Amino acid sequence: MQQLGYLELKLSWELFHKGPEALTELERHRLDDVARKQDSIEQRILASAAAANVVVPAATLTSRIAEIRQRYPSADEFTQDLERSQITMADLEQAVERDLRVEAVLEKVASAVPAVSPVDAEIYYRLHPEAFDRPEARRLRHILITFNNDREKEKARLTLEGLRITLRNPEAFAVAALRHSQCPTAMDGGMLGVVKREQLYAALEPDAFALNLGEISAILESPIGLHIIRCDEILPSGMLPFAEVCDRIIGRLTDKRRREAQRDWIKGLCTKKMGAEAP
Repeated sequence: MQQLGYLELKLSWELFHKGPEALTELERHRLDDVARKQDSIEQRILASAAAANVVVPAATLTSRIAEIRQRYPSADEFTQDLERSQITMADLEQAVERDLRVEAVLEKVASAVPAVSPVDAEIYYRLHPEAFDRPEARRLRHILITFNNDREKEKARLTLEGLRITLRNPEAFAVAALRHSQCPTAMDGGMLGVVKREQLYAALEPDAFALNLGEISAILESPIGLHIIRCDEILPSGMLPFAEVCDRIIGRLTDKRRREAQRDWIKGLCTKKMGAEAP
């Protein structure tokens, strides 16, 4: 029962980011269900032949307990959480050691997975080109002036026209944005950041993506006012080179193979258990 109490405490934070005492009735039911299922799976893992010689070093256990303590703002809150779940320090150490044994067994299962080769990675790259298609993007700044009537609109237009023909560098543009722009980005020099297609107002996008590096747009009107836009950087677009993504693909495929191997192995344990229980 202590192990189940620890599981509930751990899963409560993992699933809901709060302690068991703060859960709603619906969350509590879900927690109970997940904890029971996980406890059953862990029992089967630890009863398997793969777990026979797994030993947790004392230093590893000490380190994991320290990590758990550090999740709490104070030692008192840590102690109170254990008391609410009726878990002693000895119970905690025993439960954490079990956790570490389960992790070690699953790591042993995953370590048997064949390594992903560069050839495997390139096959994945060729079969999934959409995953490596870098969209067109630019780093943009803008100055926005809003208006409520034709007179204010004309005044805004004259101000922006004067600015666009005098600003020569990003620093000057940033200073002008701080002074004139009525967008919250004014506090950051008018920086819109990296912008991809379809992230701007439709009225702004064609001109923004036609700008050359360092160029400032004509005065543009959107539903929120008048703008001038500066292009600070044109980011590379199109297919990422295989050499640039090879290591990332190998890492992704390795993680996928490891997860699948662990899942299939656990499924096999459950199937054997059901078969053994059948009349």
